[in-house]
Amino acid sequence: MNGLIVLDKPQDFTSFDAVAVMRKILHEKKIGHTGTLDPMATGVLPILIGRGTKCADLMPDTDKSYVADFKLGVKTDTLDSTGKTLEEGYNKISREKLEENFENFRGEISQIPPMYSAVSVGGKRLYELARQGIEVERESRKIFISELVLTDYDEETGEGKLRVSCSKGTYIRTLIDDIAVSLGLCGGIMTALRRVKACGFTAEDALTLDELKALADEGKIDTVLRGLDGLFDMYRKVTVSPAQQKRFLNGGELALDRLRLKFREDKERVRVMSADGKLFLGIAEADLEKGELKLVKILYVE
Repeated sequence: MNGLIVLDKPQDFTSFDAVAVMRKILHEKKIGHTGTLDPMATGVLPILIGRGTKCADLMPDTDKSYVADFKLGVKTDTLDSTGKTLEEGYNKISREKLEENFENFRGEISQIPPMYSAVSVGGKRLYELARQGIEVERESRKIFISELVLTDYDEETGEGKLRVSCSKGTYIRTLIDDIAVSLGLCGGIMTALRRVKACGFTAEDALTLDELKALADEGKIDTVLRGLDGLFDMYRKVTVSPAQQKRFLNGGELALDRLRLKFREDKERVRVMSADGKLFLGIAEADLEKGELKLVKILYVE
């Protein structure tokens, strides 16, 4: 089995837990995922199967979208409701003031990863150090927030809901805490998180573990198995002749002037498709100086 399945990850499962269960459901050893999702979070987690696992290092940095519940005026060691409370103190913040403050968190901003995260420092995961009560200095990272909208809010309690679209590597917990601190509060925590979009797939595309198990038991799992080219929809397609296909699959370069596509820039990546456009052969990259289309990775499955 080769391809991908869009899983609706359940709460209290790590991404690795989800992969382990999928191995049992599909009876497949080669299974991976496209990016870590917090245990408390639910939602879109594309699962890579078979040759699909070779796509992990090729994934383009596409925006991810979340819906998050929050509470202002609380600080925990994990920056979410699962952690130990360190401080509390809510001074009423109006909806107008909160939304006005959002302007400071749209676009490119800097963010320091939380201690309870999978980021590695000195060869150790931050969460491993955090569990030992060790806090280390972390370098800030540039992230991009393309959408930040307040969809629900109670001024009296400081509780509400956000919709966020952001770049890879963004921590919604940290975003909520940073917003709260910038308003003069001790902090803010995330109380729920659902990823509603990742890798171009939405929550409507996702299936639960129970639904997938039922399909597998009925021998119908192939009906929800997706092709790998769906992971690279942001890349343009180039179709090749049978002779070019054979050369490409053997690792050879293709002459750009013999392809029916005008390349926009050097290093532009494309999806290489068979002449009829039905078979996804792999990913290639343009070398404008040499006038060649070079193989990045073959993803064709016979």
